[in-house]
Amino acid sequence: MRRIIIILAFAALTLGVGACNSSSNKNTKENTKPKGKYYCTMHPEVTSGKPGTCSKCGMDLVERDTTGK
Repeated sequence: MRRIIIILAFAALTLGVGACNSSSNKNTKENTKPKGKYYCTMHPEVTSGKPGTCSKCGMDLVERDTTGK
């Protein structure tokens, strides 16, 4: 009986620590600022610091909204 209680306590501790670590990683990703002031609407991963065209599709890069919501 004592062994079962120890095993359950260890399992609860392990799951608790795992839950705390996963939530802190989500906040880090949400707070990162996008690179480049201009981006392609079709390919958001294509960014630039100045106006130009997308290297994948040739569309004009548009200015990123930096007002913050």
